[in-house]
Amino acid sequence: MEYYIEVLKKYTVFDGRATRSEYWYFVLFNAIIYIALSFIAPIVFGGMGFLLSLLYALGVLLPSIGVGIRRLHDTGRSGWWLLLSLIPFGGLVVLFFFVQDSQPGVNQYGPNPKENTSSPSQTPSSPETLA
Repeated sequence: MEYYIEVLKKYTVFDGRATRSEYWYFVLFNAIIYIALSFIAPIVFGGMGFLLSLLYALGVLLPSIGVGIRRLHDTGRSGWWLLLSLIPFGGLVVLFFFVQDSQPGVNQYGPNPKENTSSPSQTPSSPETLA
């Protein structure tokens, strides 16, 4: 759930990189919430339930685009590749890019978020420093 909240906090951040975990957990929670709204909202709110689902979909549109672009950056690709999903079967190519592992090290979009960025002096070297 923390990945979902983190993506929502960065709803207009289109630079940087996003790990596979960040992207796929966002997609998972987004799908769960949307499906729940699609089934529960019409029962609770009647005809207005569809409107609630539509408002939610519009509300997470920018965060979805942002995390998609950051995920493409993590694989070393431009965010413009996301437009490929607008043509038939182009979404399969974009899906293939999304499931690929992160590009190691620093690329043109920033440092790899999976790699530990803490310096060795910050890590405890003896049991005395743990106490």
